[in-house]
Amino acid sequence: MQPERDMRDMNDRTCIVTRESGSADEMIRFVAGPDGSVVPDLKRNLPGRGCWVKARRHLVDEAVKRKLFARALKEGVTPQADLGALVDQLLTKSALGSLALARKAGAVVSGSTKVEQAIRSGTACVVLHAREASPDGVRKLDQARRAVVHLDGPEIPAFSVFTGEEMDLAFGDGNVIHAAVLNGKAAAGFVKRLQLLQSYRGESETNPE
Repeated sequence: MQPERDMRDMNDRTCIVTRESGSADEMIRFVAGPDGSVVPDLKRNLPGRGCWVKARRHLVDEAVKRKLFARALKEGVTPQADLGALVDQLLTKSALGSLALARKAGAVVSGSTKVEQAIRSGTACVVLHAREASPDGVRKLDQARRAVVHLDGPEIPAFSVFTGEEMDLAFGDGNVIHAAVLNGKAAAGFVKRLQLLQSYRGESETNPE
């Protein structure tokens, strides 16, 4: 229990920009910081009155531009001009941290050969390509994804959301270009955070040609 927490905003998840409601998993909560800034509350556990914005970068930018945070939070807050970029950084950090945990749990493989094996065996639930990945490397794994679907197997989504440096950080290793997250409970948290980041950036999965 958090008695100091104003729970009314938890029951009224209405985007301050679009005025549309949504689930907590597709929205971002913000609270007023002690210094008058606007603080993204990704874990939705900070005390005080909060407000919600749908998880889209352009909507956060619009809320800053139209001064909607001060109106919603009922306080004299001044959101930082780069709030949209800050949220992206926090979402990326959260997803990478979850990916690192999944790797430690043995739920992730890396390297083109192992990723292809995970795809063709149907054990992969998500494929990751570093943004710097070569078209040929991506194309080869796309062919494996298409082959699985052709054999009535699952459609395995692929994403290019992280840089090679970011993937190296999550893996504690160098030169990670391709990876696959395997089916199971250990991967669920990462997949959820990955989808939120994708939604925020307005990007879609990488579809095989």
